[in-house]
Amino acid sequence: MRVAFVGKGGSGKTTLSALFARHLARSGAPVLAIDGDINQHLAEALAPGTEPVAAPPLAERLTELKDFLRGTNPRIASPEAMIKTTPPGRGSRLLRLLSDDEVHARHVVRVGDVPLMATGEFAESDLGVACYHSKLGAVELYLNHLVDTAGEYVVVDMTAGADAFASGLFTRFDLTFLVAEPTRKGVSVYRQYRDHAREFGIRLAVIGNKVTGEDDLLFLKQKVGDDLLTHLVHSSAVRAAEQGRSEGELEPHNVHALRMLREAVDSCPRDWPTLHRHAVEFHLRNARAWADHATGLDLAAQVDPGYVPGPPALT
Repeated sequence: MRVAFVGKGGSGKTTLSALFARHLARSGAPVLAIDGDINQHLAEALAPGTEPVAAPPLAERLTELKDFLRGTNPRIASPEAMIKTTPPGRGSRLLRLLSDDEVHARHVVRVGDVPLMATGEFAESDLGVACYHSKLGAVELYLNHLVDTAGEYVVVDMTAGADAFASGLFTRFDLTFLVAEPTRKGVSVYRQYRDHAREFGIRLAVIGNKVTGEDDLLFLKQKVGDDLLTHLVHSSAVRAAEQGRSEGELEPHNVHALRMLREAVDSCPRDWPTLHRHAVEFHLRNARAWADHATGLDLAAQVDPGYVPGPPALT
């Protein structure tokens, strides 16, 4: 199951991504965390107070990633013909979560209890010539070719604000958690996400963060209504870890909130046809908008009619 954490900058989405990924890993569930934020801080949040571990960025080996994923798909002539939205078809290589393949072997590192993959930082050389969504394209390709099942989890820390809607990446998830502080600015991103999510049938749940009392909780309920799933209170354990001190045990209320997040994810049925239909839709949008012109190809021809990825496609 695929989970995205989004929210305003400073809302605590990276911290929540890390807490949830660690919660899953410590339960024994297969989990992969992906740092998809322009500020790459997820590794530090997964193992606070330790020497940072860098995952070899997906975006730095994008050509090799494309070449591996296209496999023997006759609709994709070369890695250069493959764009971030290119969907899999017959002959494409499909991935199993954390399986023994060159993509996971090359790009996954273990940080504390959690395997981690990262897009890569927005470097100085990118300024003025690239946008960060080109790096996020590597994550979109990975998720388009991933066949994950119930009981397996991919947790993605996304870019702040509503930037995720600049690509079709926001449709790649079974559930999106929007982390919101109990302030007007904290819930402003919620309105943007809610409207886009409804347009595409994307499941959205709000997590209140940094809640200090009943007034904060009432404010969130008034602003987001039934989309509010649960909330977390101020955590002295998290603050201690962020300051490099002994972490201690997470507060019982916050542990319960993490359990509620998992229950919400587990209750979402995977709809492979809809997931693939969204992938195809955004591929065709990109083809018409810029990619046909950039490649000199008719990229609509990359869509394999009647093909749907999923467990049956692995056989």
